[in-house]
Amino acid sequence: MKKIGIILLMVSLLYGCENELNIKPQGSITDDLLESDSSVLEGFVIAAYAVLDGNLDNADVWRASASNWVYGEVTSDNAYKGSEPNDAQEINQFESYEPLATNSFLNVKWRAVYEGVFRANQAILRVNSSFSNGNIDSNTNDNLTGEALFLRGHYHFEAKKMWNKIPYIDENAAESVPNRVDVWDDIEGDFERAIELLPESSKVGRANSWMAKTYLAKAHMYQLDYDAAKPILDDIINNGPYELTALFSDNFNAEKNNNSESIFAVQFSVNDNSENDSNGRWGDILNFPQTGEAGGGCCGFFQPSQNLVNAFKTDANGLPLLDDFNEVDVTSEEQQFNKFRSENPNFEDSDSDSESYDVTFLPEQGTVDPRLDRTVGRRGIDYQGFGIHKGRSWIRDMSNGGSFLPRKNVHMQSQLKTQSTTGGAWAPNLNQLNYVVIRYAEVLLWRAEIAAAEADLATAVELVDMVRARASNEEDFITQVDSETEVAAPAANYLISGYGSFENQEQAMKAVAHEQRIELAMEGHRFFELVRQNKMIEILGKYLNDEQSKFSDTGLKSFVRRQHLNNVEISIDDEYFPIPQRVIDESNGVVTQN
Repeated sequence: MKKIGIILLMVSLLYGCENELNIKPQGSITDDLLESDSSVLEGFVIAAYAVLDGNLDNADVWRASASNWVYGEVTSDNAYKGSEPNDAQEINQFESYEPLATNSFLNVKWRAVYEGVFRANQAILRVNSSFSNGNIDSNTNDNLTGEALFLRGHYHFEAKKMWNKIPYIDENAAESVPNRVDVWDDIEGDFERAIELLPESSKVGRANSWMAKTYLAKAHMYQLDYDAAKPILDDIINNGPYELTALFSDNFNAEKNNNSESIFAVQFSVNDNSENDSNGRWGDILNFPQTGEAGGGCCGFFQPSQNLVNAFKTDANGLPLLDDFNEVDVTSEEQQFNKFRSENPNFEDSDSDSESYDVTFLPEQGTVDPRLDRTVGRRGIDYQGFGIHKGRSWIRDMSNGGSFLPRKNVHMQSQLKTQSTTGGAWAPNLNQLNYVVIRYAEVLLWRAEIAAAEADLATAVELVDMVRARASNEEDFITQVDSETEVAAPAANYLISGYGSFENQEQAMKAVAHEQRIELAMEGHRFFELVRQNKMIEILGKYLNDEQSKFSDTGLKSFVRRQHLNNVEISIDDEYFPIPQRVIDESNGVVTQN
């Protein structure tokens, strides 16, 4: 949502972001003026949308990024922090499962979500007061109140999955609220009320009843309350307005923002006259190749893990390797380069020596899911139209983040018009690619998860195969022109097929979980999903063991990345992040550490 214009200027005079738990803002605009102008009332709701991106002041927005790339992916088996060890060192704490309550990332994330709560509550108060005084009709009251309730539910949900025991703050709160009770009922109540008040369709980016239904189902799924989630998901699938896009990559294409699969998305825009392009996707600005040659220039963060890349391997039938995908690695620049260097002790990292290494590089020959190269940037594969990924020269520090690059947040070379022209020299990659909070593929896989848990194998395989069928669309395969035949051909050995049927419930449950991972990889969900499904210790414990022991025969165990993962263990205490110490101090002990 735009943060500019006279309406938001008037609203902003009433409050700022100095303390997101303040209840009664002060301002010079009279209540009579506010409550007699429906467009100004709408401005309060738009102001609540405006912090969905986590951008409070254009300062280090990645700490509260809407995509949750730090909290949902770097903390999981999907991604490394990347970049260099000494850059943004606070992220190292998350990667090694030791974030402190004084970590500024947690403080900024808390401020952002509770600023959203605060703004939603202000909208509810103003709109309801205006309706009570006869200044707006019931339809306007319902629509604006429903949107604010939806947003309040979203912001509390974000806090809940981060910190678990949180204060739930409604429009009537007049003092600090304790965090000693579970707030799922309150979050569900906001979405249920929003469903009642909102229409079925809405303006682009604005909440409607289908969005609220989907978020309510998500709240139930996070409690593994399948009985409550199931009828809602069935309603969405059978009667809702959503469908899978024709191409998997359509979901990460700025020209396809708000497509048929996008249920709820944070809206971004650039070159719209906002100061320093503040409406652009600042939260992911670090997550581009280090080289400007690849459309980046900064800063080499958020690199996909080898474990994630391995998860995209398929067997001779085009099916995932559910149990042993991580036993043999998909080819990586990291491994091949270090092997070459160990075999050539006189190697110097000069142009001539690098050429001697380059001719030895062997791309992966095994079969892989085509979604791999729409999720991960690999050497030898075209990268978003900027050319062939050249390997080390495109990586900021391969010893710290490996040799793979993120793709889902990176605009296409053909879409430079969607890139900021004013974002600043150090951040030339600021773009307007929406971040999709919930997309329809996720809904299908939630319903498949329920079916698998109920041993309804026919429904489970039908839904999983719907998602896999879309991924098998050859129009979405990355192609490259063969230097010898001069004919365009798939850039890798892509092979994917549907299951057709599941042999038993165990296979169904594994297949659904694996599909959830590879379909939604690098979208900010993985860590929270593992916690939701009570699999965090099992999955991440194995991942950490593998990371600490793998490649020891080639010396990779001494890499910087493995140094800060060495001897790291995962425990139940790591399911949630510490509440910022600032919050506890300012509440005078009303809010307690989780």
